[in-house]
Amino acid sequence: MKLKVVVFAIIAAVITSCGGEAKKEEKVAAPVEEQKAVVEETDPMKDKGIGPVTSITLGEIDQKMADEGKAVFLAKCSACHKISKRVVGPALVGVTTRRSPEWIMNMILNPEKMVAENPIAKKLLAEYLAPMANQNLTEDEARKILEYFRTKTAPEAE
Repeated sequence: MKLKVVVFAIIAAVITSCGGEAKKEEKVAAPVEEQKAVVEETDPMKDKGIGPVTSITLGEIDQKMADEGKAVFLAKCSACHKISKRVVGPALVGVTTRRSPEWIMNMILNPEKMVAENPIAKKLLAEYLAPMANQNLTEDEARKILEYFRTKTAPEAE
């Protein structure tokens, strides 16, 4: 009699645990589907990215700052990026019309966290297959590069 009770208890435990897994999978799958819908609906110009830059107010282009940004870009970024041509990373012409200023600066300053957590950066990593290198730039240097990018709205010969 004791053996029958033990066998019955084991069978009941197996049946109960199998049903429980299906319910857990359903609970896990729902938020992932909801996340995908949110990512698809997100306006890239409203995405500020992940990093220290939460708000930027832009005025007219500061040419001195843009020139300094060009120098930093050529020294630190041009091995992987060109303005009008895809290389290791994407062409950057018109990037300021596709991404928010905060996103651009956060990508420059915080590329590891961006490709790990930001949906747009993850998509870029999947497309280009090479994570952006952290050049350990200062926020001031990143802002100057952003100003340089603001001057690059049309393709150029390189």
